[in-house]
Amino acid sequence: MDITSILGVVIGIALVLFGIGFDKLGNFVDPQSILIVFGGSLAAVIASYPLSKLKSMLKHMGMLVSGKKYDPATAIDQLVDMAQIARKNGLLALEEKANALDDPFFKQAVMLVVDAMEAEKVREMLEGAVDSMAARHEDCAGIWDKAAAFAPAFGMIGTLIGLINMLKGMDVTSGGGNIGQDMSVALITTFYGCILANMLYMPIAKKLRIRNEEEILYKQIIIEGVLGIQTGDNPKNLKERLVSFLDTKQQLQLLGSDGSSSGE
Repeated sequence: MDITSILGVVIGIALVLFGIGFDKLGNFVDPQSILIVFGGSLAAVIASYPLSKLKSMLKHMGMLVSGKKYDPATAIDQLVDMAQIARKNGLLALEEKANALDDPFFKQAVMLVVDAMEAEKVREMLEGAVDSMAARHEDCAGIWDKAAAFAPAFGMIGTLIGLINMLKGMDVTSGGGNIGQDMSVALITTFYGCILANMLYMPIAKKLRIRNEEEILYKQIIIEGVLGIQTGDNPKNLKERLVSFLDTKQQLQLLGSDGSSSGE
């Protein structure tokens, strides 16, 4: 589980509440303003995207707390193991290994090599699949970018509604009446819009893009790994090349403190 998103939201809300003052929280509660901002931004998103894309929004929110799904280190170990098998028994010996894989992309990549498809076609097919996946993920993140843009806009709409009602109800003969109270209520919707955009919508969009980058890295390693196996790369050299995709800490963990692989 990735607690950073929850931790960030909790800390952000706590700091805002502390800045407001717990004795003044009642000044910031207005159900109508919440309805305008949340309902309005949600309605605008629904109007902007087809149902097929909107159905995944709840799943996206789950990604705020979900842990890292793809483990490049495990994939590298599997690829090096396959490289050793291929050097000893040939590419056809990898079919059993491929059938045991749970990841459809990984399985497809290995089977393309087993089927003796040309390296250029293997790369073209797999990289095309990754590009299509990245485009789909960007569309999903774009939904939340739109929501983050709509929320402050509806906050401003709510403020305008409040100001209009305030001016319409103003009694000039009484010296302005409740103008201060009415003005504060009018501004609450802008406050809600900024909080909703920056504390929820934008973090979801950012987390989706981080998960996308993790999956792209994982699949790039698989592509380079299966192509290396196809060309008969030495397992040791293959591991060192694949590990170079990772950050320094992960490289040291996989290769050892001296930066070299201990396996063949």
